[in-house]
Amino acid sequence: MMPSTKDWINNPLSVVEGMFVASQNNPNSGWEAKAVGFFKDRLKEKEAHTWVPSLNDIPLHYLKPNSLVKFRCLIQDMFDPEFYMGVYETVDPSTSARVLRCGKYKDVTECGVYLNSRNIVTAERQTFYCVPIPGENTWVKEISSSCPDCFSLSLSHTYAGSSQARVVPSTSYVPSRQKRSYEEDDEMDNMDTQPQKQKDPHTGPQSPAEQHGNGDCKRQETEAPSGQTTSTSHLDLNFPLPGEKGPACLVKVYEEWDSFKLNEALEIYGILSVSPALSALAEEKDASSSLLDPTDCMETAEEQRVHSPPASLVPRLHMLYARRLPHNNPLLPSAALEDSSAFLSSTLSDMASVRAELLTYLSHVLLGDDLAAEYLLLHLISNVYVSDTRYARRDVLPLGKFSLNLSGCPAAASYAERLYRTIQQLVSSSYYLSMSLKNMNQLQLVPKKDYVANRLVSGVLQLARNTSLFLDETQLEQGQLDATGVRNITALGNLISWQKVDYDFNYHQMEFTCNINVLITSEGRSLLPSDCHVHLQPQIDPPHMEEYLSGVQMHQQTSSQLNKLRLYLTVARMLDYSISDEVTKSVEDDFVDMRKDNPQSISAEDFHRLLVVARLLSLSLGQTTLSRDSWQRAKHMDLLRRSRLEQHKCVNGNEP
Repeated sequence: MMPSTKDWINNPLSVVEGMFVASQNNPNSGWEAKAVGFFKDRLKEKEAHTWVPSLNDIPLHYLKPNSLVKFRCLIQDMFDPEFYMGVYETVDPSTSARVLRCGKYKDVTECGVYLNSRNIVTAERQTFYCVPIPGENTWVKEISSSCPDCFSLSLSHTYAGSSQARVVPSTSYVPSRQKRSYEEDDEMDNMDTQPQKQKDPHTGPQSPAEQHGNGDCKRQETEAPSGQTTSTSHLDLNFPLPGEKGPACLVKVYEEWDSFKLNEALEIYGILSVSPALSALAEEKDASSSLLDPTDCMETAEEQRVHSPPASLVPRLHMLYARRLPHNNPLLPSAALEDSSAFLSSTLSDMASVRAELLTYLSHVLLGDDLAAEYLLLHLISNVYVSDTRYARRDVLPLGKFSLNLSGCPAAASYAERLYRTIQQLVSSSYYLSMSLKNMNQLQLVPKKDYVANRLVSGVLQLARNTSLFLDETQLEQGQLDATGVRNITALGNLISWQKVDYDFNYHQMEFTCNINVLITSEGRSLLPSDCHVHLQPQIDPPHMEEYLSGVQMHQQTSSQLNKLRLYLTVARMLDYSISDEVTKSVEDDFVDMRKDNPQSISAEDFHRLLVVARLLSLSLGQTTLSRDSWQRAKHMDLLRRSRLEQHKCVNGNEP
């Protein structure tokens, strides 16, 4: 009989155990693949993924141990594989009867393991240290927790009630008590359990950050019940961005772990494990290591603390299925755009009108500068396209990136911060980095390997793809950059130019490619490189800048309109794009003609920028091929931009 919804969500281990027992009569049944296939099939059913409670939205103490949960996260670190008992045998002390047990998807075994059994099967699994997607904006969390299926609406009918919706625990599990957790109940049940044997891992979590909790601004309760709180002052959850909060997880991976990459964004469906026996084991190891000769210990005390944190703070998640996230915008379908033809067709038909709305909004925020607003819109939908990896980074240059330097920004009234808040309302993940001298000299931007704790210490530049990184250079004051500051500026330059970050492994550097949208605001031309430099030319000069910017910024009351813009930006970024042979020939001829009269008028770099702008213009209109009109529009915009820069140079002769 097929398990009910309550069974496979509330007690997934019973499904696994049932298939394991049934396989004893048929060793070649392939039960492990069938078990994974069962959960994949259930999750493909209509709205089934919305029934599964989320670690991102529900406090850990409300989630039932050993139930099926999901977690939207980034792979921050990867451990070495570990051994566990895949199959073991238990002995009933009263009857001496032996029973074969399945050890997969578990951290602890049942009591009474017969260690001399010949039926014990040792298996291998990988462990990932995963954190919530860095910089994920509040509106994403609110919509994800309150309207998990709101993507079914198109651009013209986007969900409007996210801010008013009430967050409730999952429908598959309603806690009967507010002040007592399941972990307390399980302490008695697990007193006689014994931990499974593990091989020593060699790469761990944790890094410099501040204290982090398991809370979230829209969660039902941000603190654990009284009597269950645990001090996190000694435990660093290794979030890449300072001040972030949320759960971190040790994810146990059983199949195809080589296919996953560091910094990949995933939605993981797995079995939650918060057994108190895990914390007891960590304390035992910590106590015993202090008595042993350090040369006899495979792990240092620091490594043990990092690799075996309390399960109440860093739960274990045994992966059954993981879905790679091309985006983390909850307004879009979870399936690929091409698989959602009805959604895509209704969305494309509204692209031009929503584009006009967004341009008007950005123009108001940019003090009436329509040209800067258009370039900012193109920047927000830019993407290092990877439809074919052979061409995505041809000759090392990442194609499709469009970093923007917006100079001429007013230093007064915290204009750059206000502009960032506008962008924060529109994109799903972002981070504001003030380029003050103090930050540049003190912040750790590049992740670094800590060989003592055997972990990758995260840095600010360990971000998920399509994160908007806002660099505020208006905060940079006179002073001396020290060695750290020089390294940070170099790292930012490499990120902008090559879309790569060189992680520091002490004795060598390891290159990690990325896909991060970088916007630089500055008073003069930025000291950092950029793909496009636009000088802001305000058309209005409000006497009270703060009041003006507060007035033009959209607020929660306009969430329906905001959601249209959010949906538009993500869809435009994800559309496929091509250039016909006819248009390619026309563009090439145009380039030759432009160089014929004055070879210095346009360089290969200028031509590449024109192609990128033309591509983004087409996509912003919902067009998946380059038209002659978009090409001409790109040339006209570039002419206006360059003319503006020349005028600014004449006025400010010392401006580079």
